[in-house]
Formats: sequence, structure tokens, C-alpha cells
Amino acid sequence: MLSLRPIETAPQAFRPDPVTQEEAAAMFRAALNLFGRWELTDEQAATLLDMPVRSYRRWKAEGAGRISRDGRARLSNLMGIHKALRLIFTEPQRGYVWINAANDAFDGASALTVMLGGELTDIMRVRRYLDAERGGW
Repeated sequence: MLSLRPIETAPQAFRPDPVTQEEAAAMFRAALNLFGRWELTDEQAATLLDMPVRSYRRWKAEGAGRISRDGRARLSNLMGIHKALRLIFTEPQRGYVWINAANDAFDGASALTVMLGGELTDIMRVRRYLDAERGGW
């Protein structure tokens, strides 16, 4: 008789983190520039990063503190969105404007409106759409 056993996975402590704190801090600095290009308010930026506005403003002025796994995933996806827009649009300004434009793919809402839903999956939805549009992962 064949015995089925669950697949063993490495304990959480032994799984490599895909993004280091140093890389996350660099992504945060890049995100600050991107948020400026997207013309976001501090409140909107804080929502995208799922952090209190007060903390966002402190990090903006003093540099990022310890960035959680969720925060690193959010930053990674935001950088992926930026990269996809740079590949889709030859003129960077068009990508910056696109983020606020109404979009049929999002039932007439803008990509920013979708992302401001506040969940990591909202940001991922926009990234997946853009990755599909550009024909790659």
C-alpha cells in the first residue's frame, strides 16, 4: 500500500527572506521619489504602505525603520508597477499620469484608486494587470 506523507517544508526561521532590510530601505527611498511623481499625498502613500501617516512622515524625514515582511512585499510590488510602466510607456510621464487615469480594466477606476483599497492584494492586482499587458511576469 502506498503511504502518502505531507511534503516537508523548511521551518520559517530557515526560509530565506527574498528582500533584505537594506534592499527594502533602498526601495522605500525609491518609493518616495515615485510617490512624488504620482503626486500622492502623505495619507495616500501611508495607505499604500499600510502604515500610520505619522510614521510615514517620520520615515520620510529620517529614513525607514524596520520594514515588515508585508511592507517589503508592498514595496516590491510598487517597484514592479513602476518597472512595468517604464517598459510599457516610452515617455515616463505617461506612466506617471496613467496611475491616476480611469481604466476600463478596473471598472472605470484608476489604478491608484484600486491600490488605495489598502490591501496588499490591491497593489498586486495592478501589478498583475500591468505584467499581463506587457506580456511578461
